[in-house]
Amino acid sequence: MKEVVKFLQENPVQYLATVGRDGSAKCRPFMFAGELDGKLWFCTNNQKEVYKDMHANPHIELSVSSPTYAWIRLRGEAIFENNIYAKEMCIQNPIVKQQYGEASNPVFEVFYLKDAHAVIADFSGNPPKEYEL
Repeated sequence: MKEVVKFLQENPVQYLATVGRDGSAKCRPFMFAGELDGKLWFCTNNQKEVYKDMHANPHIELSVSSPTYAWIRLRGEAIFENNIYAKEMCIQNPIVKQQYGEASNPVFEVFYLKDAHAVIADFSGNPPKEYEL
């Protein structure tokens, strides 16, 4: 878990892929919020298409590469939970704070990845590292 969290924190803008409600692949920039209680947390707005897409099909994948050409692929099931502790953690990010103001904002949603699987790889020729989270 530590290596996955570190990689996500060091590469703050990831790309989240979903299956849209129209059946097409959708990919958009996203940010990792943090780890809490052994879960990887993210946040979004319940008015956005991505929120609606994840409710229709919660299986998502996230990817990002580092400046040194290593990358992570992280997949799991998005589980939305009204968790005030996760919301308070997320709102500590100035970008999130600017968008939502307070953790109690009714459009502010948090989710974690259930049954998360991460792969960290690079072009070294070494085998990728895999994690079940």
